[in-house]
Amino acid sequence: MNHRRIPPRKAVLAGAAVVALAAAAVVLPNASASPEAAPPAPGPRQLTPLAASELASRLTATLGGDHGGSYYDVDRQQLVVNVVRADDAAVQEARESGAVIRGVDHSINQLKRASGELKERATIPGTSWAVDPVTNRIRVTADRTVTGERWDRLTRAVAGLGDSVARIERSTGEFAPFVEGGDAIFGGGSRCSLGFNVTTREGTPGFLTAGHCAVAAARWSDDNGTVLGSVRAATFPGAGDLALVGYDDPGVRAPSSVNTGQGRSVAIDRAADATVGQSVQRMGSTTGLRNGRVTGLNATVNYPEGTVSGLIQTDVCAEPGDSGGPLFTGEGAAVGLTSGGSGNCTSGGVTFFQPVTTALAAFGARIGAPNGNEGQQPGDPTDPASPPNQETGPLPVDEEPAQDDD
Repeated sequence: MNHRRIPPRKAVLAGAAVVALAAAAVVLPNASASPEAAPPAPGPRQLTPLAASELASRLTATLGGDHGGSYYDVDRQQLVVNVVRADDAAVQEARESGAVIRGVDHSINQLKRASGELKERATIPGTSWAVDPVTNRIRVTADRTVTGERWDRLTRAVAGLGDSVARIERSTGEFAPFVEGGDAIFGGGSRCSLGFNVTTREGTPGFLTAGHCAVAAARWSDDNGTVLGSVRAATFPGAGDLALVGYDDPGVRAPSSVNTGQGRSVAIDRAADATVGQSVQRMGSTTGLRNGRVTGLNATVNYPEGTVSGLIQTDVCAEPGDSGGPLFTGEGAAVGLTSGGSGNCTSGGVTFFQPVTTALAAFGARIGAPNGNEGQQPGDPTDPASPPNQETGPLPVDEEPAQDDD
């Protein structure tokens, strides 16, 4: 089980985060250059995936309506930023920050509006869509259950957006949350995976997991049958798939690390927004440690239980029981919580994850436990005292979660 809570009597061996080193270019002066020669003009820089993610978050605000999304070029180790205009001061600032500037036809706002049209016209179980900045389009996926009239409805909706706005792909599996009875953390006869340890709004220890797990049961235990804690709040379906579980023991040692198996772990010291193209790792109670890349952002997936929006799309495989498990980087950044998808770890598939930064902001929580194992992260909420929006935010556990009719 990943991210296992550790009782006081047991020692903790924290794994070191992997540090990626970017190569630095060395400029040699020629024979006539003076020691005071001006530095070379700023241009694209090599960045680690985490540095690229942080830069992408800053440039989103800088570029405003001209922003067309961004992605990480793994081969060149560069952040590519899409813009619909390449001649204003904001774009020049983005260029000087070290990003590669790429002209595109569609802004992120335009693609989000198109996603909204798909929600109105094609909210069909077995479908999903996400913004793909590499192609500057919306990537629409249909699983094998989408046939006949439902397929015709989907193709009409996509065609109505225009030839260059969206494209349809087929998935051989079926979209479903990854949860089943069995091992790892238990609740109500279901099995899920623990995500990341956090400090709650009240300063007590807790952990994040998937919202559809918390809807299944209000209390969760470990694989020894020991009760870990109770669900504080959860959202599923709707604006995310997220849940906060509070540990019953306020003195529990809950280290900010992910157990990756074979006595190894990765220390988690922050949360970060996902960037398309970046390499990520996922840990789950069924399939263990798996690797892959982020392929889309702001994804909407239409599960049989309802529509969930605001997710990260990846090609990392997962299977039932992996739900709620952590998606993270080798540098020690928490990125997502496993929601669901199609396929398996034999044939591959499409998977979706709840962004950790969104979950932390919704719950007023921060990465790490209050006993000194927490880390810092750029996703801290700006106003932890503000209650979540009860229409789209977490639901109190003493209320029956409303099922989305979409």
